[in-house]
Amino acid sequence: MNTLNSRQGSSAYLLNLFYNRSKTGTTAHLLCLLLATVSQVLVHAQQPGTAPTPTATQAIGSAIPTPPARAGRFGVYPATTPDDTSGFVPIFDGKSLANWDGDQTFWRVENGEIIGESTAEKVVRTNSFLVWRGGKVKDFELKIDFKINGTNSGIQYRSIELPDVGKWVLKGYQGDLDIANMHTGNVHEERGRTGHVILSRRGDVTRAVEGGKFKTVATIADNTLLRGVINVNGWNQYHIIGRGQVIIQIINGQLMSVLIDEDTKNFTPEGLVGFQMHAGPPFKVQYRNILYKKL
Repeated sequence: MNTLNSRQGSSAYLLNLFYNRSKTGTTAHLLCLLLATVSQVLVHAQQPGTAPTPTATQAIGSAIPTPPARAGRFGVYPATTPDDTSGFVPIFDGKSLANWDGDQTFWRVENGEIIGESTAEKVVRTNSFLVWRGGKVKDFELKIDFKINGTNSGIQYRSIELPDVGKWVLKGYQGDLDIANMHTGNVHEERGRTGHVILSRRGDVTRAVEGGKFKTVATIADNTLLRGVINVNGWNQYHIIGRGQVIIQIINGQLMSVLIDEDTKNFTPEGLVGFQMHAGPPFKVQYRNILYKKL
C-alpha cells in the first residue's frame, strides 16, 4: 500500500472517530483542525525517492535541489541567498580528458560528462583512479555532480600516488559514494592510516587523533535518514570543503559529515584530486560540472 495514501486514510479515520466520540464541540473542532492540517501536510509531502522539482537557479538538465533563499527577520537574522559558484573554475572542459590521467580502458568523455565504466569483459581488478594533473589542492572547495548505477566510486582529494602499488593508484581522503548508499557521504580514506577506513561516518562530526584513534564530537543527523537526501540513479552534487585540518562534505545542500584531522602523523595538507574506478561487478559512474575553488 502507498504509505502516503495510507497516512491520509488514517488521518480521515481518526478525524471521524474523534468527532463522533468527543463530548464537547470545542474539543471536536480543535481535533478536526489539527488532523485536517496533518492530512494536508501529508498530501503535499514529497514521497521518498522523488527528487525535488528543479528551480530556475539550477543548471539546465540538473535535478539537484537548490537551498532556498531566506529573508531577514527580527533584525538579528540577515537575509541569505543560495550559495553559488563565485570564485570557482571548471577543471574539466566538457569535451576531452585534457589534464586528466587514467586508464582509458574505463574512462571516456561523452555528452559533457566524464564516464567511468566497467563491463563483464573489462573488469577492474584493483581500485584505480582518473587523476587531475592540473595541480594539487590544499585549502579548497570542490563542487561536482555525480551519478552512479552500481558498485562504488569516490572523489579523492589531498591524495598521493602509490606507483609501487600500481599505475593510477591513489592514497588519501575520499568523498565516498555507492549505489546502495551505505557509504555515500562518508569521509573515507583510501589505503589510509589503518587500511581502507571511514574517517567520519555520514551523520557525524569526528575528530581523528594520534595513534589512529577517533572521537565523536557531535551528531549531524541520523545516518540512515540521511540516505533520503540522495537521488538514487539520478544526479547529485558533492560539495567538499577542505580548510586546514577541517574537512566538510555536503550532498545536495545537506551537511553529511565533518572530519577534524588532528592525527599529525597521518594528516595530509595537500594532494591530488581523482575519481575512483572500484574493483568489483560492472558499473557506470558519471561526473560533470567539475568546479574547483582555491581558498
